[in-house]
Amino acid sequence: MAEVLSQSQIDALLNAARSGEMDLSASAEKNDKKYRKYDFYSPRKFTKDRLKMLNGIFENYTRLINSRINAQLHTTCEMQVESVEEQRYYEFSNGLSEGDVLALSDVCVEHRTEPDAQPVLFHYTTTLMLSMMDRLMGGDGDLGNKISSGYSMTNLELKLYENMVKDMITPLGSSWENYVDLDFQYRRVETNPTLVQLIGLDETVVIVGINIRFSNCEGRLNICLPGLTLTNIFTQIAAANQTGRGSGEDNRQEIMDILRDSELDVVAELGRTKLQLQDIYFLHAGDVIDLGQPASGTIQLYVGNAPWFSGKIGTQNKNMAVKIMETYDNQGRREQ
Repeated sequence: MAEVLSQSQIDALLNAARSGEMDLSASAEKNDKKYRKYDFYSPRKFTKDRLKMLNGIFENYTRLINSRINAQLHTTCEMQVESVEEQRYYEFSNGLSEGDVLALSDVCVEHRTEPDAQPVLFHYTTTLMLSMMDRLMGGDGDLGNKISSGYSMTNLELKLYENMVKDMITPLGSSWENYVDLDFQYRRVETNPTLVQLIGLDETVVIVGINIRFSNCEGRLNICLPGLTLTNIFTQIAAANQTGRGSGEDNRQEIMDILRDSELDVVAELGRTKLQLQDIYFLHAGDVIDLGQPASGTIQLYVGNAPWFSGKIGTQNKNMAVKIMETYDNQGRREQ
């Protein structure tokens, strides 16, 4: 509960304000909280939980491609997911220049590809990609100040770019395997993305920023995920979770169908006795061991190491057999 001021304290505050000893404007600014303005024209489509899920997925993706890059370029690099943000596509496209190269990838959800589906876009900074190409061809990847701001890749560099990007797009599906079955398939590259409208400018996208750092070079990988594609993926995940929660009986039936064909050892224990080691040493074929119970007595049948049945030994069609007399419960007690 807030403290209640006395009349003398109120008078002291008013006198201090009149005399200028207390700066009311500074006090108001200090308590003024800054809030982020909400744009009602473009409301958010994805919750913080969805963005947090994507952050975890792409952290897993960085671990997958990090090992590939290290093996392919015979070096070590550090990769870190720096941001996962929901934006409009024009915010992503405005950061591209004429010399940039975009790699396009199709997404197959549950082994199905939508005919007019928007592609996922991969953008590597030019300096980073050229440094990786230099390492791939045997160099040290140190380009210094050799690359100009408007650099355009040659046909040979574009071919190397394609081969490297294909190898880094494929593992992206594995990072989603805990949620849904996805397959990312390389489509093509765009050498001048400013002239091609791949996604509507006002459409919602999620931009994943991954920082890649080598010993002598640093760059960024930006992955643009179309909002419509993500919505379809999240719908599939929700449907799979709902099916998993509502089909417990069906799952148990499937498990039982599998277990019915399993093979288990059923052991009939005729009895137990104790012998000295020297007696066991002198045993020969034809010797008789006293088990301490009559041949017509009850024996135990074990499935695995647990007693399941009791029965009597006998013969059937000239073969040794056991007739089940009683069944035990899960605690090894006889069922009435």
